[in-house]
Amino acid sequence: MKKSKFILWGIMFSVIGSCYAGDLLVDNNTIHSQQEETQLNIFRKKGKKSRKSKKGDVSAKSDTTKSKNDYGKIVGSETITQEGMFRIHKKKNDYYFEIPIKLLNRDMLIVNKLTKVPAVVNDAGINKGINYQTELVRFEWNKDDNKILVREIQPKPQYPDGDAIGKSVDENYISPLMTGFKIEAYNKDTTAFVIKINDIYNGDSPINRFFPNLNISSSIDKNLSRIVKTKAFENNVVVISELTTHVKEFNQISNVTAEVSSSIVLLPEKPMIGRYTSPLVGYFYVPQLFFSDKQQKLDSRKLITRWRLEPKPEDKDAYLRGELVEPVKPIVFYIDKTTPIQWRKYIKQGVEDWQVAFEKAGFKNAIIAKELPDSVAADEDDINYSVINYVASAESNAMGPSTYDPRSGEIIEADVIWWHNVIAILKNWITIQTGAVNPAAQQCLLPDSLMGDAMRFVACHEIGHSLGLRHNMIASAAYPTDSLRSKTFTDKMNSTASSIMDYARYNYVTQPGDGVTHLAPHIGPYDIFAIEFGYRWRDIQSPDEEKDAIYEFLSKHTGPLYRFADAQSMREATDPRAMIEDLGDDNVKAARFGMANIKRIMPHIIEWTTTGEKGQTYMDAGRLYNAIIGQWNLYAYHVLSNIGGMYLENTAIGDGQETYAFVEKNRQKEAVQFLLDEVLTSPDWLLNAEINKYTFPIQNSVIGAIENSPSYTLKNMHGYIFWDLLTNNRIVRMIENEKLNGKKAFTAIEMLDMMHKHIFGITERGGIPDANMRALQKGFVDALLVAAQEEATTKSAPKLVGTGLQDLVLPCYGQHLEGKDEHSVRNVNFYSGQSNRTSDAVSVKRGELLRIRDLLQKRVNSTSDLAARYHYTDVLLRINTGLGLNK
Repeated sequence: MKKSKFILWGIMFSVIGSCYAGDLLVDNNTIHSQQEETQLNIFRKKGKKSRKSKKGDVSAKSDTTKSKNDYGKIVGSETITQEGMFRIHKKKNDYYFEIPIKLLNRDMLIVNKLTKVPAVVNDAGINKGINYQTELVRFEWNKDDNKILVREIQPKPQYPDGDAIGKSVDENYISPLMTGFKIEAYNKDTTAFVIKINDIYNGDSPINRFFPNLNISSSIDKNLSRIVKTKAFENNVVVISELTTHVKEFNQISNVTAEVSSSIVLLPEKPMIGRYTSPLVGYFYVPQLFFSDKQQKLDSRKLITRWRLEPKPEDKDAYLRGELVEPVKPIVFYIDKTTPIQWRKYIKQGVEDWQVAFEKAGFKNAIIAKELPDSVAADEDDINYSVINYVASAESNAMGPSTYDPRSGEIIEADVIWWHNVIAILKNWITIQTGAVNPAAQQCLLPDSLMGDAMRFVACHEIGHSLGLRHNMIASAAYPTDSLRSKTFTDKMNSTASSIMDYARYNYVTQPGDGVTHLAPHIGPYDIFAIEFGYRWRDIQSPDEEKDAIYEFLSKHTGPLYRFADAQSMREATDPRAMIEDLGDDNVKAARFGMANIKRIMPHIIEWTTTGEKGQTYMDAGRLYNAIIGQWNLYAYHVLSNIGGMYLENTAIGDGQETYAFVEKNRQKEAVQFLLDEVLTSPDWLLNAEINKYTFPIQNSVIGAIENSPSYTLKNMHGYIFWDLLTNNRIVRMIENEKLNGKKAFTAIEMLDMMHKHIFGITERGGIPDANMRALQKGFVDALLVAAQEEATTKSAPKLVGTGLQDLVLPCYGQHLEGKDEHSVRNVNFYSGQSNRTSDAVSVKRGELLRIRDLLQKRVNSTSDLAARYHYTDVLLRINTGLGLNK
């Protein structure tokens, strides 16, 4: 089938865009609500008296003869029956669930996943094992209509028993009905009912909406959609369907067929005791609202997502004495059979690296990795098996989502997705970040030991997500930058950061001659602390009972090693310590060390990518070249985040800490100087090098390989740095710093003066700017004009906020894994539309524009160089037009 680019883009924006905007931490699970009170309807056997449940009187089905006859028509000699939570009957092409009456009104989870995908979906990074729909449901009997209804249980606040407000909660948070089934028959002793399921697994039912969730609105072709097989297990049933639709785009019709599995999972009758979140530890969570008659404000609570780890009854006393015990049910991940054999031991190690953390929480052998055996007992379609899926795809990523009980946060299963082409990113990381100090990384084909260790730490990171942990991007700032060059320190810590949940890759800080050999990330102090926070078992009946114990535990874990923070935006970061891919507590110094290393690597790109194969092109060299530019780009943004930056601490009343502190003046000044030296210049070593005779930087894209000229790459980078450095939000923070700290603050005027002397210094001296410097000067003026133009402070302005630049997306030169966590990041706001109109941010930028204008008016007619004269005239016209000086 010819691939449709339009389908591909639709899928990418609908699914990838929402799931991985750079950590793929995808979790579509429904949020939990308090259990609703629903009447149970229980049949009595013929000849026995009607019984009463706690909820009141219920009667039996009267026409049992008819029900037995109907049952016999469905379940006979030609019927194939599977035993499990539901009995599943297959008669010819018809499928039936036999659902026990005792399971009516029990909480169940519908979990829908992909099992086979077509190329167009594969190309979008949507692959086997990905969960595309999860719903919390209950089956209810509509006695009057002889139907079984499925109710979607939506978030419902909790309230104390007996509170008057409880009635209002019940009335204002009703859960909707999803679908219904005609009861086809009752079994012989009327303890179960039978429903036909063919029509609900065709991809068009609310229970299994596959194509709509991929933003494909075409109707299902029911003639080409069918149930492939069913499976019944003790606590779940699975229906595997093949679904087809036809997508029409212009005059082309494309057929799209996928295979999906839909599981119905019985949740524990008594939910696990939840645990409240803390802002000091990063866990995914289930939000809950709590109403009560006595409260003076609505209470919002959050339960962390975690596996149920409990000591065996006979081991509880030993556990509470501090002895290590084995849990009742360990966490087991199965490595699927499609994983290349040479990587399996490394992935297994990445899983079991977490054992040290669970031992600190009191459990031994709590997390285990196994290869999926060839046995009926180990069925990856069974929700009880958590599988690391190795996917044949061009996608370069990995992710570790989990499926949890939305009533309590209990993780019941996790499927790690490991896209094959992630090896391309790992290879680039090894080469670029360690090639200057590690001879083994200086070759085209890297040793399995190097690649395998990279597989280990990526697996370890993704398993961390599957354990409930969010990213912790401040962990890299826990280690002093200079210490990363110390063999003694790196041997002791054996990692690049205090947490594997940071994007702290290889140690790019260490320099040749330092003797550092431990270059890769591992489990760190924060990870051990976080697992103990989440998994330490306590003999309690409510999360409120452990508040004091949690507080005492957290109070013993303070300091840089145990800090937590979500990732800051690359372009709009406030706290420079929480950037992705950075290292050390001084990312300006770290960037200089890193830059020194990639300068050492640049001359060897072709050498290190040459295979010796006859007729080899420069394609691999061009891709590595582009990845090096990506690393340069990362360093630039790590440094930029310090300018106008603030340190944001997680504080509590009485702990003696300040929540906000501006980045030190010297650090901000050093950051500006770094950008002037290494970015806002003409880096000939990077973009006017010998390699440019043979290849340009080659960027992968959905439309194929793009060969970006060095000139384009440089101008594009300059544009983004100018725009992001001179954004009003950053300058407003600098002005606030000046108001609070006076001369101790690094001011916007000082920054602009440094930039002016660097960019227009040659003009000040009467020299002639070359083509690169002319482009740099225009870029500087263009960024100043964006927010300083006439419309910014006049009533005729079409809008108060935004210039369109906020819609731009930074080019993806670098290569990262995953995307954003689906939880809020701290947003410290100094900026609004009105503040833009009244702020000194506009004033300082206009002042700089007028300074440039005065300079160019002096030079435009005095220069003998025609190109310089045209350039100065053009810039003057831009300034005059932007500031409304031509009127």
